[in-house]
Amino acid sequence: MDTVLYLATNEGLATVERSAGEWRLRARSLEGRSITCVAAGGGFVLAGARDGLHRSEDHGATWQPANGGLEIPHIRWLAFNPAGDGWAFAGTEPAGIFVSLDSGGSWRACPEVKQLRERHRWSLPYSPESGCVRGFAFHGQRGYAAVEDGCVLVSFDSGESWEVAAGSRGGADHYPQQPYIHSDVHSIAVHPDSSDLVAAPTGGGFFRSKDGGKSWENLYRCYCRAVWIDSADPDHLILGPADGVDRYGRIEETLDGGHSWRIASSGLDTPWRNHMVERFAQVGDELLAVLSNGELISTRLGDLQWRRILPELGDVAAVAMEA
Repeated sequence: MDTVLYLATNEGLATVERSAGEWRLRARSLEGRSITCVAAGGGFVLAGARDGLHRSEDHGATWQPANGGLEIPHIRWLAFNPAGDGWAFAGTEPAGIFVSLDSGGSWRACPEVKQLRERHRWSLPYSPESGCVRGFAFHGQRGYAAVEDGCVLVSFDSGESWEVAAGSRGGADHYPQQPYIHSDVHSIAVHPDSSDLVAAPTGGGFFRSKDGGKSWENLYRCYCRAVWIDSADPDHLILGPADGVDRYGRIEETLDGGHSWRIASSGLDTPWRNHMVERFAQVGDELLAVLSNGELISTRLGDLQWRRILPELGDVAAVAMEA
C-alpha cells in the first residue's frame, strides 16, 4: 500500500504519495491559503491557517471550516492524541490550547492556558502577540505542550487540562540553572517507552528530562527547533542545531544520550548560512526534515544520506501522515 502524506504549504495543502521509493504529488487543495500546520488521524485531516481551521472527512478531497469554539483563529500546531478516539488539539498564537473530542468537528478552550499566559506574560520576539503553542507530544494520559516564549506545559488527563511543568518557571527564563529549562520552547517529543522521557529543542539549547519535565539537563548549547528520537533507543537522537535564528543550521546525531555529537549531514552542503531544520517527521524507515526556507529533505534512517524531495512544492511548513 502506498504511503500518503499531507503537506502544509504557503500555497495550500499538498497530498503526496510514495510509490516505488519515490515521492510524487497526488493532489492539491485549499489553494490560495497559507497553511501553517496539518494533522491526520482516524480518517480525518485538519489544516490550520492564520485565520482558522479546515477539516476533511475524505482524506483531503473536500474541506469544511471547523472553527466552532476556536476563540483564537491563528493556528500554530495541530495534533491528535493517539491514545484518545478522536481527541485533537490545536495550539494557537497568542498562546492557547483548544481540545476537540470529535476529530476537530467542535472545540473548547482550556481556560487555564489563557490564565497562565496572562500571569506569566508570555511573548514573542517577532510578533505583538502573547506567545504561541507550537508543539504537542502525548504518551497515554500524559501530554506535553511547547510554549514559545513561555514554558513547557504538562497534562495528566490526556490533554483536558494543563499546568506548568515543574521544571519550568512559567515565564521568560533565558538563563536557567539546572534543573530548569529555557523558556523559549520550540517543539517537544516524548519517547514511546516512557511518558517520563521528554526532549525539547529551545532557543537556548537542547534539553532532556527523565522525570516527566520535573527537571531538565541542557545536552547541547545551541539554538534548535527540531529533534527526532529513536523509538528503539532513547539515547539515539538526531538534532537540527544552529548558531542562532536561521544561522548556520546543520544536522547532528548522538548515540550516547547527548554526551557527544557528530555531523549527520551527508548529501547536504552544511552548515546552511541562512536556514535550519524546522521539524523532523518519521515515515516508516524514512526521516523527513522540513527546513526553515521551505525545502523538504529526506533520508533513510539506516544510512543518513540526505536528498531534497518534491522541489516543485516549496514553502513547506509541516508534514503529517495518517496515524
